[in-house]
Amino acid sequence: MLETENPRAPLYHTLNKVPFILQIIVGLLLGIVAAYVYPDDKSVIPTLGTLFVKALKAVAPILIFVLVTSAVAKHKTGQQTAMKPIIALYFIGMIISGTLALSMSYIFPSTFSELALNANVSAPSGIKEVLVNFVNQAVENPIAAFINGNYVAILFWSIALGLMFRVANETTKIVLDDLAASVSGVIRFVIRCAPLGVFGLVYSSCTQEGGFANLLNYVHVVAVLVATMLIIAFVVNPLLVFITTRENPFPIVFKCLAKSGTTAFFTRSSAANLPVNMALCEEMKLDKATYSISIPLGCTINMSGAGVTIVIMTMAAAHTLGINIDFASALLMCIASVLCACGSSGVAGGSLMLIPLACSIFGIPNDIAMQVVGIGFIIGVIQDSCETALNSSTDVIFTAAACRRAQKKKEA
Repeated sequence: MLETENPRAPLYHTLNKVPFILQIIVGLLLGIVAAYVYPDDKSVIPTLGTLFVKALKAVAPILIFVLVTSAVAKHKTGQQTAMKPIIALYFIGMIISGTLALSMSYIFPSTFSELALNANVSAPSGIKEVLVNFVNQAVENPIAAFINGNYVAILFWSIALGLMFRVANETTKIVLDDLAASVSGVIRFVIRCAPLGVFGLVYSSCTQEGGFANLLNYVHVVAVLVATMLIIAFVVNPLLVFITTRENPFPIVFKCLAKSGTTAFFTRSSAANLPVNMALCEEMKLDKATYSISIPLGCTINMSGAGVTIVIMTMAAAHTLGINIDFASALLMCIASVLCACGSSGVAGGSLMLIPLACSIFGIPNDIAMQVVGIGFIIGVIQDSCETALNSSTDVIFTAAACRRAQKKKEA
């Protein structure tokens, strides 16, 4: 048995030694080269992208259902009491970030030309229609919700079941946690195929109507995403730190970006960056009783960067399909996206998997929403790195601000 497994090991270990971000870049470049050298509409290469998107579409509903149910079920009553200032900073920061992303989407609207060929979606008349549709979707039969890709209903039932499971015994909660870990393992396996999926998606984009000009749309949306995250990192976060501490915020902000943000940018994992953040908190001589809770908690719920990604990508889909959305309706989507982003941690590309949920609020079909997810993996080379750097560094920034505030109160 061992002899039959050994031949596979070298290839497996070789692939693991190559950084995943480099594999994505190679897939992207090969897609461009292949489209230039062999621009055949009947090529089987686009099938790689199609299969990748279908796999994501298949696993996304159960992923969201299991992760949210497990997170709600294992939440302990009173857990937030000692962390009130930090929790407040986390959620205020995410709401401001989502609203800023929404504003940037209106000021610098992005489009994906390939989506326009696939659907004709009517725009909601206003926030009243959006709310009515939201409620109608939420109470759909859960089995039908999984079949139809109704993410609003999936979210509703996952929260409802999670609340009921809170009174279950610990063994049941452990089973839910194991199930969430298992489903996350499946999605990681699917995402490991992203280089091949990106290869097929890029090839398809370059050989469709518009050709290589389609890639310029990706450059535009990446620029909007990165600009929004930079504004949050250098304007929004310092402002919140100043309001909290009444001190110059930039020494804290710059130190956290340099030490936490840099490593998170390259690891692209908030979980992998936890030891770095814990060591940074110790170096800054913060209260260990506080940061030992706030940093792991922030890794789970503090997702400003994820909220930005979900909002901007969803609005790009809406602009592409000609859906004129009033600001109040878009703000509702923004708030829902920010709250749902809290459940996107721990899974590579987790924020992208929540785009269909945000799209469903505007009645955008699941098939189109998953195409947007596929585009997200193409631009994820830059987007995911910046998103993780923002999320992870903000955990330490807000923890440091709250600790400084508590220290000043003691000294006073």
